[in-house]
Amino acid sequence: MKKSLLITGLLVMGAVTFVACSSETTPLAQTAKVTQQATGLTAVFTTSSAWDSGFNGVITLTNNTAAAVTNWTLNFKFNGTANISGAPWGAGGSATKNADGSYTILPNTWGGGNIPAGGSVTVSYGGTGVFSGVNTCTINGASCAGGSSDTTAPTSSITASPTNLTAAGNVNLSATATDNVGVTKVEFYRGTTLIATDTTAPYSYADAFGSSSQNGTYSYTAKAFDAAGNTKTSTAASVTVNIAGSGDTIAPTVSLAASPTNLTAAGNVNLTATASDNVGVSKVEFYRGTTLLGTDTTAPYTYAHAYSNSSQNGSYSYTAKAFDAAGNNKTSTAVNVTVNIPVQPGGNYRRVAYFSQWGIYGRGYKVQNIETSGTASTLTHINYAFGNVYAQPDGTYKCGIITRAESGNQDGGDAFADYQKGFAAAESVDGVADVWDQKLKGNFNQLKKLKAKYPNLKVLISLGGWTWSKWFSNASSTDALRKTLVSSCIDIYIKGNLPVDSGSATGGAGVGAGVFDGIDIDWEYPGGGGLPTNTASAADKQNFTLLLKEFRTQLNALSATTGKPYQLTIAAPGGADKVANQEPALYKDYLDFINIMTYDFRGAWDATGPTNFHSNLYTDPNGPGTAPSKNYSVDNIVTTFLNAGVPANKLVVGIPFYGRGWTGVPNVNNGLYQSASGAAPGTYEAGIEDYKVLKNFAGTKFRNAVTKQMWVYNGSTFWSYDDEQVIADKAAYIKAKGLGGSMVWSLDGDDSTATLAKAIYNNLK
Repeated sequence: MKKSLLITGLLVMGAVTFVACSSETTPLAQTAKVTQQATGLTAVFTTSSAWDSGFNGVITLTNNTAAAVTNWTLNFKFNGTANISGAPWGAGGSATKNADGSYTILPNTWGGGNIPAGGSVTVSYGGTGVFSGVNTCTINGASCAGGSSDTTAPTSSITASPTNLTAAGNVNLSATATDNVGVTKVEFYRGTTLIATDTTAPYSYADAFGSSSQNGTYSYTAKAFDAAGNTKTSTAASVTVNIAGSGDTIAPTVSLAASPTNLTAAGNVNLTATASDNVGVSKVEFYRGTTLLGTDTTAPYTYAHAYSNSSQNGSYSYTAKAFDAAGNNKTSTAVNVTVNIPVQPGGNYRRVAYFSQWGIYGRGYKVQNIETSGTASTLTHINYAFGNVYAQPDGTYKCGIITRAESGNQDGGDAFADYQKGFAAAESVDGVADVWDQKLKGNFNQLKKLKAKYPNLKVLISLGGWTWSKWFSNASSTDALRKTLVSSCIDIYIKGNLPVDSGSATGGAGVGAGVFDGIDIDWEYPGGGGLPTNTASAADKQNFTLLLKEFRTQLNALSATTGKPYQLTIAAPGGADKVANQEPALYKDYLDFINIMTYDFRGAWDATGPTNFHSNLYTDPNGPGTAPSKNYSVDNIVTTFLNAGVPANKLVVGIPFYGRGWTGVPNVNNGLYQSASGAAPGTYEAGIEDYKVLKNFAGTKFRNAVTKQMWVYNGSTFWSYDDEQVIADKAAYIKAKGLGGSMVWSLDGDDSTATLAKAIYNNLK
């Protein structure tokens, strides 16, 4: 079918103009191009073909000088959603995506860098998304239009007056912007919505509000552009609109019904509100207790609240709040609902385990191994580690899956392992080999096959982790950014709209649907304390809670459409000092459960010791160190969460399938609490080793009666890890405290017969 391509917008960069075009007769021949009006090296961007989710791009580099060019470096940013997929060809040799979202293309090594005087070369590449031109383009550091390069962004600030609007009128926005070569325009945004553009100073816009139906808090920013396409977005200005209702003082009427009022299986409590008003109902809000669950603006007013397992059992009170256009509102009489979901097969305890994406490579641990080892039947949940959050050129943040070739400085990503790798029959869960044009392959497809064999098994995508928590703070800093991030995560992982890779014939709309039953957030950590590259803010404490609320709101909204409940969990820190930067008491309304990372309490990052336990159940008051690390233990952090008001059955205790160790340890006190010369040798990293290796370590086992932790020592090397006895003690603790179950990091650390996974199952069911 022939389609018309319409690309809107006009961007001027120096003397290079990126022109919008529309083609009905030749829709695949041209989408946008650069015209040149200068001498020197220039670049022209065109497309040779395009389709719904991608395009084939061509870049023509022309040497307008009298001397040959022997090498070149091209750097640019795409407008909009476009990206390069894989390596370029023609004169191009490599394409790297940089941390700021720009691309750097270098020539091939067999002559692509040579451009004769007055001649040109072409670089071809495959693209994803929609091509709508490029900006900030340079060749060898100079503008793609020829001439000198400008890479200095403008300055930009915004003021709003008034900041509290109490009567119908305007919010007057004023932006101040400067640039070394001149500001070309300023865009005004309300949240993420572009509301106006001003091309002449003073830059201003009046945002009109007419009635109390528009009441709320709004965030405004100004984005300044210079002639080279450099941009800068101002710090946000917050405005509250609180216009008193005029004329109409009659509140709506509203009543609420819930079905069923006694939920006895996983599913939805369906809420229906009946509301009327003398001038019309503008919206109805649904609440469970004091928590806003969702809003409906059109009759019939409905909301579906999902429940997935027996840990959510209890009595709940629901109300509906109706609003009219004048801001009058009325809350319904409460409706009480009882949730009484039976205990799932295999017991009421959750047995969660993380599967590492990269384990299929050097470790050789595939999804198939979860079954062949006997582990699958011991689990209730698998958390797939990890999904990443990426910074976007437009200042937003999104979940995404990118190929290793595309990753650049975006901290990894492996679409190949996720859904592009073809597994042979001998590696497949069901013994059926993947075929070349299969839309879903890789780990995702194998997990889907595993779920088909074990229908009670849930699989969640875990977002973040120790390395990939870089952008959480930024991404959760405003309501608009949170909504964008959450929507993208649900779109790609829950709805399964995987990026298309034409080279491997994988991906597409809905291709990954059914793989994941929910989302696990592993932000390490709100407020700081993770890697130095991870952003952090004092506002993280509140914003993390708001991020979880947004995930729950959007997951529930999807559940209301699909009829399927979706789970939301987090990986929580194992230290009370880090939990102090969070609001765990508020989590119970949003999370199904909390996986506490009760391991890595101590390790060989302190290379000279003292030797100590890394996953001890209790604190040894006579142990070395100072607070807070001296007090780290399973019991200490569980008590911290319980004291914060978290229900016991929502707390899941982490159990490591690996140990931590030191070497050069003197033979005193059997090596415990002693100095060391350094980290013990490990298969993949010094100071850390899998259980499957440590179980054969030639040393003597010792147990500490206070901490309930074991260690092994051979006169020089000390390892602390969990064995079957330690797991039995932790399982007994979980039962005694009425906790929600156990969590494992990670499956590939167990041995081939699932010794530790079976120990958890046998003691916790």
